[in-house]
Amino acid sequence: MVEHALTGVDPLENQIAQWRSYLQRRAAIRPQDVAELEDHLRGEVAALRDGGLSDDEAFLVAVKRMGALDAISNEFAREHSDRLWKQLVMARSDGAPGDRAPLEMVVVFALAMMAAIAIKLPALFGLEWGEKHAPFYARNASLFVLPFLAGYFAWKRVLGQRAWMGLAAGFAAAAIIANLYPFEARSSTLILAVLHLPIALWLLVGIAYAGGRWRQGEGRMDFVRFSGELAIYYALIALGGGVLVAITIGMFQAIGVSAEKLLEQWLPCAMVGAVIVGAWLVEAKQGVIENMAPVLTRLFTPLFAVALLAFLGTMAWTGRGIDIERNALIAFDLLLVLVLGLLLYSISAREREAPPGAFDRLLVLLLASALVADTFALAAIAARISAFGFTPNRVAALGFNIILFVNLAWSAVLYVRFLRGRKAFARLERWQTAYLPVFPAWAAFVVIVFPLVFGFR
Repeated sequence: MVEHALTGVDPLENQIAQWRSYLQRRAAIRPQDVAELEDHLRGEVAALRDGGLSDDEAFLVAVKRMGALDAISNEFAREHSDRLWKQLVMARSDGAPGDRAPLEMVVVFALAMMAAIAIKLPALFGLEWGEKHAPFYARNASLFVLPFLAGYFAWKRVLGQRAWMGLAAGFAAAAIIANLYPFEARSSTLILAVLHLPIALWLLVGIAYAGGRWRQGEGRMDFVRFSGELAIYYALIALGGGVLVAITIGMFQAIGVSAEKLLEQWLPCAMVGAVIVGAWLVEAKQGVIENMAPVLTRLFTPLFAVALLAFLGTMAWTGRGIDIERNALIAFDLLLVLVLGLLLYSISAREREAPPGAFDRLLVLLLASALVADTFALAAIAARISAFGFTPNRVAALGFNIILFVNLAWSAVLYVRFLRGRKAFARLERWQTAYLPVFPAWAAFVVIVFPLVFGFR
């Protein structure tokens, strides 16, 4: 903007002219083809500018995307990619009208501070952070952060008053159930509520994130991508924070002062605030830099397939069944959930019209292995219920594994049909996005109904 005002030259047009000249110098491309590519580039730039990027950012990202259409454009993007990174990590100074980036940064850090304050407020009423009041903090862990995360997306997507009220009602109901249900100390229903409440509330975050597109498959798949990206960013922030805490403790120890207790008291504030900041980072990068989660699936899918095959082989060799004690079963179900996550991210990263390949066959193998493992788990849970009766843990495990089995089984059927050329790949994606709300719905059922059925034991 400033350069345009001083020189009369539009920086965006100057950049497009450089790109056009680069194409004409480096390849024998017909003028009409260059014009066609330029029309496509301008369309991408316009769409990105409408999404909130500056002219320079929009141009660089559009050229990067054009690399998929033209090899020379791809080379141009690589040579100028350093400018893209500078644009991403440096604050904008063009003063573009309607630019909400500075305001968004203020909102994000304000919400992070509010989450930090929320988790410290109970201490004013004698509920200090520590082992003594661990059940209270466990029940309310998700309520200290997820309402603020949902609020961030509701603000960013400019949701209406009705949507705001719906989100507030959902979180208020969760707070009432978590704190007014008369759970017995360390009871099974309390532990199940602690584990399932965040899953149920994640649905509210997804509705806010989708911003009116939750009923559409693409909106739900975008939320799946966001969830994986947030997990990665949060892990990176946590690793960096752990290093910072360790160094800080070491520095204070060098002068004979212990900072461990002080840091321990403020650690929860950092934990909840990092969720909001991580979500903002995902939002800032998405659509600009390739998502990390789909890329990581290419690395971990073969590893998980090998792990599951080794597990099944060991079961067959030793003749041992699956331990359905709570901790062992949680770890086993977490493995199956990760398998489902790998499938989801592989779907999100795959071109719908691309023909089946070796990676698709690997995913079918992974699904088949997960199905066999889940079948053994269901058989073990059913046998335990038959021998010793129903308990909250067994019923919750049985319900979750049935839900997971249905998802994996039909996914395997659709994937095999796709490999045989009988069904389009889009059918598999529609199945996954349509099935997604089943998991938080079951989690909400466990939180609300199980304590009533089992007498809060």
